[in-house]
Amino acid sequence: MNFHIIIPAHNEEDYISKTMESLVKQTLQPKHVVVVNDHSSDHTQTIVEDYASKYDWISIINSKSSDKHLPGSKIINAFNKGLAFLDDDYDIICKFDADLIFPDNYLEKLADHFHSNKQLGMVSGLCYIAHNGNWILENLTNKDHIRGALKAYRKACFEQIGQLKPSMGWDTVDELLARYHGWTILTDESLHVKHLKPTGHSYNKASKYLQGEAMYKMRYGFWITLISALKLAYKKRSFRLFKDYMSGYFKAKSNASAFLVSKEEGKFIRDLRWKGITDKLR
Repeated sequence: MNFHIIIPAHNEEDYISKTMESLVKQTLQPKHVVVVNDHSSDHTQTIVEDYASKYDWISIINSKSSDKHLPGSKIINAFNKGLAFLDDDYDIICKFDADLIFPDNYLEKLADHFHSNKQLGMVSGLCYIAHNGNWILENLTNKDHIRGALKAYRKACFEQIGQLKPSMGWDTVDELLARYHGWTILTDESLHVKHLKPTGHSYNKASKYLQGEAMYKMRYGFWITLISALKLAYKKRSFRLFKDYMSGYFKAKSNASAFLVSKEEGKFIRDLRWKGITDKLR
């Protein structure tokens, strides 16, 4: 299988060499890796250029955007620049973060999963973070959710869901739309990916409101948003985040923010969410 990998990167000099090294060592090497250097002010570009000089399947392109950390729009806009740079000859398209260390057989295992199940639209391993000298599961979401840090899509699935939405919540709506179109999702618990920079460590106050805004844009409705916000805030051990999420939801509602999904897709998403909630209560 031909893998195309896009890595948006902003000031990742402390991590990106480890990510690149783990991709170079893959038992199944990708057809192309493109790093989108998004307005970095450190040595990210120099580090990637060194790899690009050694491997003809690694490229770097430069992009200028805001210095602000804005989850969703900034990273997907960078991803889309990488997508436009690549050709259309691929089977699997990946969006990876620049602070990951993959096991050597990671892409080979993904290819095995895609080969064995023609309805498999997305697959990944699980993120692990360093804690007291050990690597532990980064337990922010359910294990069956593919984290935004390590997305891999079958080409047909990627195109059918309309590619990626430049908004907070893009890494949830992509899975929901994949399910809407009949694709299955898989996380392989045997694939442990080291996540060197824990999620959300650089989020600012404004970006935290975007989580609630995303719930509105996905047409969750009030009650599913309330339950989801409570669950997410509990996992992050912060009641203040719950208030931020709900404030973001009501702000988006009062502004009549544009939805990310259609009414029909929204109904499917709510039904799926309610099913998940009721199944856990039984």
